[in-house]
Amino acid sequence: MDYKIIVDSCGELTYKMKESGIYVSAPLSMQVDGDMVVDDDTFDQADFLRRVAASPECPKSSCPSPEKYMELYNGSEQRVYVVTLSSELSGSCNSAQLARKLWMEEHGQDEKQIYVFNSRSASVGETLIACKIQECEEQGLSFEDTVSTVEGYISGQNTYFVLENLDTLRKNGRLTGIKSFVVSALNIKPVMGSTPEGTICQLGQARGIKRALVKMAEQIVRDGKQTKDKVLAIAHCNCPERAREVQRMLLDKMRVKDSFIVDTAGISTMYANDGGIIVVL
Repeated sequence: MDYKIIVDSCGELTYKMKESGIYVSAPLSMQVDGDMVVDDDTFDQADFLRRVAASPECPKSSCPSPEKYMELYNGSEQRVYVVTLSSELSGSCNSAQLARKLWMEEHGQDEKQIYVFNSRSASVGETLIACKIQECEEQGLSFEDTVSTVEGYISGQNTYFVLENLDTLRKNGRLTGIKSFVVSALNIKPVMGSTPEGTICQLGQARGIKRALVKMAEQIVRDGKQTKDKVLAIAHCNCPERAREVQRMLLDKMRVKDSFIVDTAGISTMYANDGGIIVVL
């Protein structure tokens, strides 16, 4: 293989992606009650959710170090693509960029080509970007054309989510500038989304999770342009039936090229919390 795609572990890799040999995960880590949990193949979602629910403290996350990214840049591949969490939400992008600079200083500009994509998204947003890179490579596009095509794809991508609670996002400072919600007393569930810059914004709200999911689906359909050429991706945190219902609502109203559902990995589980749904188109 002449290329590889590194995705930080907030991006879920499907079974097919893992088996392809093209993708490598750069694991973030989480801290719960002083214990470090690495977001890799050893991650146990059920155990993690139990520990978070029992803990009086909010879990925290740490991005991969530049040293870890440099280690992943090694290998025989001539072209290395990196997909990271939105730089507005995590230090992962900066870490990967710094590692690229250091690697190039150490090995020279001619040994291989490395490009870091700021997803301006998270979770399955990263997954779809990684798949787009593979698609470009399989079409025989040059490194430069792949980068240009994928950056264009990122600009047209939209991320939406509805969570049972926003505590982890709020306590970790990821909801800066967004008003507080009276969520518990009135059972208000905000419909959230990403801005073009990769920050989080509120798109609407509804009473109860079911109404919020309907409202999110309506927003996605309204925003959808040329969806028949796009892939619909849904990540869920421990709620597969809910994810299938959202998929059904959307596919009843729009045509897409393909659609898939994945369970959240570690970082997405930490921020989405039990029952969270993330949709990217």
